[in-house]
Amino acid sequence: MLRSIRSDFSIIKERDPAARGFLEIIFCYPGFQALVLHRISHKLWRFKFPLAPRLLSQVTRSLTGIEIHPAAKIGQGVFIDHGMGVVIGETAEIGNRCLLYQG
Repeated sequence: MLRSIRSDFSIIKERDPAARGFLEIIFCYPGFQALVLHRISHKLWRFKFPLAPRLLSQVTRSLTGIEIHPAAKIGQGVFIDHGMGVVIGETAEIGNRCLLYQG
């Protein structure tokens, strides 16, 4: 999971010229925040404990405006830019090094 988070962080630095630093990405990029929280909820989902990951995904949606179902499979190095309103459903599969824009 940490490798995926590092990969998500590095693709933001690589592909977004507006990303100025470590703290800015962590605190000001809702796509990054949503992915980190999704990776936690996905891990819980795989342990067959569905309520906690669903609750975490709803909290994430409220905080970031990005809805990701805990069962969605998301690869490493994913960047959700301008993610307000993005919905990634239960059966979604996103590969490695993908860049998603809202709309």
